[in-house]
Amino acid sequence: MRFRTRAFLLCFVPFAVLFAATFWVAQKLVQSTVRSGLLASLRESQLALARAQAKADLQNGRFLQIEAESTELQSGMQLLLTDPSADDARKAMEDQLRALGDRMGFDLLFVSEPDGAPLAGVMRQASAKGDQKGQLVPLGNLLVAQPATGLLVIGDRIFQFASAPIGEAGANIGTLSVGEYFKLPQSGKLAVLIHDGDVIDFNLSNVLGPELDEAMKDCAGRQECDFRLEGANWLAMPMQDLGGGYLLWSLENVDEATRPIRTRLRSFFLIMQLGLLLIALLCSIVSSRSIEKPIAVVISQLRNAEQTGVLPEALPILSSTAEMRELATSYTRAAVSARNARERLQSAYVEFIGSLANALDARDRYTSGHSKRVSRFSSATAAAMGLDRECVERIRIGAQLHDIGKIGVPDSALQKPGLLTAEEFALVKEHPVIGRRILEGVAGLAPYLDAVELHHENWDGSGYPRRQSGLETPIDARIIHVSDAYDAMTSQRSYRRTKTHEQAIQELIRCAGTQFDPRVVEVFAKLPRETFSAQNPDSGESGTMRQLEAAEAD
Repeated sequence: MRFRTRAFLLCFVPFAVLFAATFWVAQKLVQSTVRSGLLASLRESQLALARAQAKADLQNGRFLQIEAESTELQSGMQLLLTDPSADDARKAMEDQLRALGDRMGFDLLFVSEPDGAPLAGVMRQASAKGDQKGQLVPLGNLLVAQPATGLLVIGDRIFQFASAPIGEAGANIGTLSVGEYFKLPQSGKLAVLIHDGDVIDFNLSNVLGPELDEAMKDCAGRQECDFRLEGANWLAMPMQDLGGGYLLWSLENVDEATRPIRTRLRSFFLIMQLGLLLIALLCSIVSSRSIEKPIAVVISQLRNAEQTGVLPEALPILSSTAEMRELATSYTRAAVSARNARERLQSAYVEFIGSLANALDARDRYTSGHSKRVSRFSSATAAAMGLDRECVERIRIGAQLHDIGKIGVPDSALQKPGLLTAEEFALVKEHPVIGRRILEGVAGLAPYLDAVELHHENWDGSGYPRRQSGLETPIDARIIHVSDAYDAMTSQRSYRRTKTHEQAIQELIRCAGTQFDPRVVEVFAKLPRETFSAQNPDSGESGTMRQLEAAEAD
């Protein structure tokens, strides 16, 4: 078995088994605890409601029995039965029922014939404040045949009622029914009233009836029902059968109920995690002992290589593991290959730079030495400005290549001894763009593209090809621009006298802030005189160079 496989199995298998066992135990514990607690709570609510309902039914039954035996009610009932259509008899009965309701606080009272046909009744109107303590008014057209048990729906109101027979001389002459507005439990218990599978009323806040109806559509006929509502898990249990197809369900938000348990489980998981961490630490020590030191050596060497850019060719790894010895050997071979490739690339890169410069010299013999001098002035200026060594080297090479685009300028314009026409001068001004096109085909020359293309941009935006101004132009191009202009002014021309070093410096200072970057000019002017001592003042220039550089200097 390979070393990697052994290390993987040693570390992974114990943790996988422990994590799986932990989550399995926790899941079972949560499910069992939560469900038992919720079911116990719902059953307790169910029993409490049943006891309260039984007590209320007993009290209402006694009251109804007493009222049903009153001679006044029996007399009114006899009168109403004699002529059910008589308004006086019905109004008299309604007055009796209203007085009884006001005295006892009932919200609904009505009397019916022995066969259940309604005769007269009153119902309490809701007050303007909605507290349902308004006046008792006749039922009128709302008086219809009512069920013997259950809830009573009249209009948009739900009543819970009880009935008792009205007897006279042992004969049943009718039925007295009294009721109150049905109210869901107000003791913090969540409940929903369902009639034949449809939600009638509920006391859940921030929940719409259709959503609750849809969530509980599969709960009919079940003793326990789990469903999801508003992204949470709920548990429902029938609380009370109110008769007539009305069923009161008690609800519990499982997620809310499990919050205290989850809090306790955090402590449990913390202990488990600490235990697993200890086991992981021990297993890691055992499994990594054979590779810890070799890997540390490799990391150290790679970090050094990241800073220096050079891979060391010797990797001091002492390990009895065959894979680590193979790693050291492969690393050494890779380092040697990288060194050789870097040397070949550097050699090819230097040769390519030299070839480009030679091509430019072969193109226009009058520019010989110009690029080298500009390169020397630019790198000296960059170093004096405190730029890092990498930036100085980039500017040095960029300056050496800054006029490479003149290779693409026609001979008729580039080597013309006299002054150029406007069209010829426009062709010559294309050399920065041509230079960029030449270099951008070589990935290794990408850092020098801005120097080649933008070294004729002026500080005030009057340059070319992009008419950039100020700091829009990269520092490489701004430095090369100053060095290029200085070399143009101090090189010999046939049409005017060569400027001395001091005259050229004064001209640069005069044009600082318009043509040149003031900071670059300030540093350039303070360069040691020996920086310019290697310049060849006798070098000649073609008409093209004279006109282009005269335009830059003037």
